[in-house]
Amino acid sequence: MQNIDPLFFLEPIIMIGFSAALILFWHHRRGVTRSVLLFSLLAYAGAIAVKVVFQYATAPPFEARFPGNPLALGLYLGLQTVVFEVGGAFLAASYAVSKHKFSVKDAESYGLSLALWENAGLIGGVALLDFLAYYVILSLGGSAADSVYGILLKTQPQIFYPPLEALQIIAWAILERVSSMLVHLSWGCLCVMAAALHRKRYFLLALPMGLIDLLVPFAQTLEISVFEIIVFAFGVGCFVVTVYVSKFRA
Repeated sequence: MQNIDPLFFLEPIIMIGFSAALILFWHHRRGVTRSVLLFSLLAYAGAIAVKVVFQYATAPPFEARFPGNPLALGLYLGLQTVVFEVGGAFLAASYAVSKHKFSVKDAESYGLSLALWENAGLIGGVALLDFLAYYVILSLGGSAADSVYGILLKTQPQIFYPPLEALQIIAWAILERVSSMLVHLSWGCLCVMAAALHRKRYFLLALPMGLIDLLVPFAQTLEISVFEIIVFAFGVGCFVVTVYVSKFRA
C-alpha cells in the first residue's frame, strides 16, 4: 500500500516556522506583548467558534437554497469572515485599547499575531497532525489503513502524487498561506488603528479584506496557479493599502 509522500510535511512545518519566526523578529524589533498575543488569540478563536456554530445552524438550509452556486457560497463564506473575523478583531482590539492593554504602536504586532494563530495554529498545526496520523496509520497496515487509504484516494489524492508534482502543490499551498498572512496582518493593523485613534475609516477599510474567503469556492473550478495568483494579488493589495494609510496615521 502506498503511503503519503513525506514531502507534504514541509508545508505545515514551513508555515509554523515562518509564522513563529516573524513573531520573534517583530518582538526583537518592536516588542510583542503578552496582551497582544492573548487578545489576538481570543479574537481569532472566538471568531472560528462562532463560525462553526453559525455554519452548523445555517449550512443545510443554505445548500438547499443555493445548490452548486459558487458565487452564493463565496458570499456566504466571505461575509462570515467580514463579520466574525474582522469584526471580532476590531471588538477585541477596542476592548484591549479601552483597558490600556495596548495602543496604536501594537498594530503590527496584533496583525502578525492573528496571522500566527491562523497559519501556525489552526491551519499549520491541524495539517501537521493530520499528515502524521495518515503516515502512521498507513505505515502500520491492516483494515484501518485500508479504510483510510480508500478515503484519502477519494478526498485528497494529491498526497500520493510523485515528488515533482507534490512539490508544485506544496509551493502553491505555501503561497496561499503567505496570502493569508498578508490579509490577517492588514486587517489586524487597521482594526487597532481604528480603535486606538478613533478613526472609523480604518475599520471600514479593514472590513472588505475579509472577502478573501469569497474566492474559496472557485478553487475547484480554476487552475491552481490562476487561483493562487488571484488570492496572492488580493493579499498584496490589502497589504499595500494598509502600509499606505499607516504612513499617515495620527
